[in-house]
Amino acid sequence: MRYIVPKGFVAIDGTSLTVCDVRSDGPGGENWFTFMLVEYTQKKIIIPYKDVGDTVNIEVDVLGKYSERAWEAFVPKMEALQEKVESMERRLKELESKA
Repeated sequence: MRYIVPKGFVAIDGTSLTVCDVRSDGPGGENWFTFMLVEYTQKKIIIPYKDVGDTVNIEVDVLGKYSERAWEAFVPKMEALQEKVESMERRLKELESKA
């Protein structure tokens, strides 16, 4: 459920779909997503013949994975920058109090 988001894309058993709603409460919680199929598509794919609990192959949009990787690289740099700014603000206050 990590990379499944509303209006995102997911492939189920090879059929690419747009996600409508998502509920992700984490391990042990309620986790589901919905998608809509028009009548024509329902007649051409196997998903409508699956029962609740049947095994399916799910592939998520790689954009979410790439975004997460980029964010993980960005956060440490942002934290270092924040620490530098705070350090400079402390130093500025010290200098102002001496003036």
